[in-house]
Amino acid sequence: MQQDYIEKTRSFVVENFLFGDADGLSDTTSLMEAGIIDSTGILELVGFLETSYDIKIADSEIVPENMDSLQAISSFISARLSGRVPELEL
Repeated sequence: MQQDYIEKTRSFVVENFLFGDADGLSDTTSLMEAGIIDSTGILELVGFLETSYDIKIADSEIVPENMDSLQAISSFISARLSGRVPELEL
């Protein structure tokens, strides 16, 4: 299932930030360090994740450990949807 999260997020990132060019984007590429996403882009990404997976992501969860690579995002989404990371009160 995590691979599904990675692929869905990869498609969003490629379409919205890389304009269709996925060269060099691996599952572990740092989206911020590689200059793919900036702070405004993170907000767009969070909006996409919230809509796609019907979740709310608190500001305190928008940290590199959860949002800086396709793998990190996939792990966060998987944990949230399985209940391992409870949804925080907003």
